[in-house]
Amino acid sequence: MVDVREWSRADTVTHLRVPIADDDKYSRGVVALRTGSDAYPGAAVLGVEAAWRTGAGFVRFVGDGRAADAVIARRPETVTGREVGATRVDAWVIGSGTSAQERAPEEEAALRSILNSDAPVIVDAGALELAARSRAPKIITPHAGEFARLRQTLRLRPDGDRAAQAVEVAALLDAVVLLKGATTLIAGPDGVVLSTASAPPWLATAGAGDVLAGVLGALVAANPTAPLAEVAASGAWLHGYAATLAAGRTGGRRGRPIVALDVAEHVPTAIGDLLS
Repeated sequence: MVDVREWSRADTVTHLRVPIADDDKYSRGVVALRTGSDAYPGAAVLGVEAAWRTGAGFVRFVGDGRAADAVIARRPETVTGREVGATRVDAWVIGSGTSAQERAPEEEAALRSILNSDAPVIVDAGALELAARSRAPKIITPHAGEFARLRQTLRLRPDGDRAAQAVEVAALLDAVVLLKGATTLIAGPDGVVLSTASAPPWLATAGAGDVLAGVLGALVAANPTAPLAEVAASGAWLHGYAATLAAGRTGGRRGRPIVALDVAEHVPTAIGDLLS
C-alpha cells in the first residue's frame, strides 16, 4: 500500500501568492494556454477565465479560429497569437478541448515543442499521450477513463489501487499525476501521494476539468520554486472549494446545480476566504 497524505486548507494557503507593491503583471505570473478547438471553443474560454480569476498577472492564448474569438469576447484582457514564440511564459496549459485523433501534424509539432521547453506544463485531455518522452516539468490531469487509456498506451497492467497506479505512471513519465475523482490523488515521481476530497458532487459537470487546468496554470506560474505536486494539490483543493461555494454547500446545505463557469467565477471568493 502507498502512503497517502490528505492535503488541507492550511496547506493550500501556503501556495496563494499575495501581490506586493513592487509586483507588476509579469512578476505575478505569465500563463500561456494552447487549448480549445473549433469543435470545443468553450474549453479555451474556461481555462483562460480560471487563470485570470486565480490571480495570473498576464494570460496569453495561443491559437486562432472559434476558440480565440470566444476567448477575446469573454476576456478582452487576454493577449492572443498564433505562434508559440519565444515570449516569456511561466506556465503552459495544453490539451483541454482538443482531440488527439483530429490533431494536425503542425499542431503536434507545436505541442511537442512546448513539452520540451523549460517552462512547466499542465497537460490535459487531448495532449495526455504526448507527455511520454518529454523533458519539461509537467502535471498531467486525467480523469479515470483517460487514466485507464494512458496506462494501456504505456503497456501497464490494470492492477493495484489508484494510488499505486498513479505513482507508477508518475515515475514512468517523470511527471506529477493529478488523477481526478471524488477523491483526487496527486502523485509525484518521487512516490509522494497527496489527496483532496474538497469538491462537492455537483462538480461532476462538463468543463470542470478545463477550469482546473487554468487554476493550475496560474498557481504554477506564481510558485516557480515550489514542488509541483504540492502546487497541484493546492490547485485541486482550491478548485473544489470554489465549487463548494458556487454550489452553496457551506453550513451543511445540500447545495444546488452548478456549471463550470460558476466554479471559475467563485475562485476569487474562495481565495479571499482562504487568505482571511
